[in-house]
Amino acid sequence: MTGLFRNTRSRYILNLTAAAGLYALLMLLIRYRVLNRYQALMLIPIGFNIILAVSLNLSAGFLGQLPLGHAGFMSVGGYAAALFSMSVQLPTNLELPLAVLIGGFTAAIFGVIIGLPALRLRGDYLAIITLGFGEIIRVIILNLDFTGGAYGLKGIGRQTTVTWVYIFVLLTLFSINTLIKSRHGRAILSIREDEIAAEASGIPTTRYKVLAFSVSAGFAGVAGGLYAHYLSILDPSTFGFMRSAEILVIVVLGGLGSIFGSVISATILTILPELLRGFAEYRMVIYSLLLVMVMIFKPSGLCGRYDFSLGDALDGCFARIRGKLTEGRKAR
Repeated sequence: MTGLFRNTRSRYILNLTAAAGLYALLMLLIRYRVLNRYQALMLIPIGFNIILAVSLNLSAGFLGQLPLGHAGFMSVGGYAAALFSMSVQLPTNLELPLAVLIGGFTAAIFGVIIGLPALRLRGDYLAIITLGFGEIIRVIILNLDFTGGAYGLKGIGRQTTVTWVYIFVLLTLFSINTLIKSRHGRAILSIREDEIAAEASGIPTTRYKVLAFSVSAGFAGVAGGLYAHYLSILDPSTFGFMRSAEILVIVVLGGLGSIFGSVISATILTILPELLRGFAEYRMVIYSLLLVMVMIFKPSGLCGRYDFSLGDALDGCFARIRGKLTEGRKAR
């Protein structure tokens, strides 16, 4: 094996350095007002959508199942995180991460409860069951007193910042990428390729399907917890089917099975409606036409199943530079 970043340790160091460098750059851009307040705040919904899209991609892209209730898990995580933070008095730097993790854990438990019966089925049944789950959760929230019912849950501390969103985006990318590259991830990918063959090879398909589904639901809950502490109010109507469909569109547009594609797509589709605000009533028409054109000319999504690796990219650059230098010496 050649290359500077061929082993896991060097890649971790490289990616950690790149993440720290990107964070420092963003903070400098905000501090020196290269990004105005509105543009800086746009980084937060971009982060929510990255977490939601990457987590849904684990179920839809890598596992090969089609859940349509991702917004339901987001709502479970959001309400769990909000109710926790409203019932305790802790320092902000401790309360927010604890609340968000509790939201993620609660959503993951719901993922297991829904996944155990639903994932034994094949085909479109999972989509129908998760769609029903999302609506059931929404109706339950509407009829409970401690969730605020139709009036929404108010008085949540506004604690989500760009820094916290950045940290949880990195946590999501690291966790799902590590899972996919592991032995368990290969089992999950084998289910996507051929579930019957995977089962015949001795892979416990139901266990791995529930694992991937609950991890996916858990990170949707993390996004919900951050969302609750960003808006400081939760309205059950924002977690309906259309929200789940929006997340699925981001995943499909980026490429099923591509984490990098989900990140790019979530960024573009969050910024695009804001850029088109100047076109007033035609904004959503233009947005929809752009989506249709991408699907016609690139049906596998913007990135297909390609995933970017910084280590591979740098090693490739260094190899090309070495090749050019060698050719130059031979020419002399």
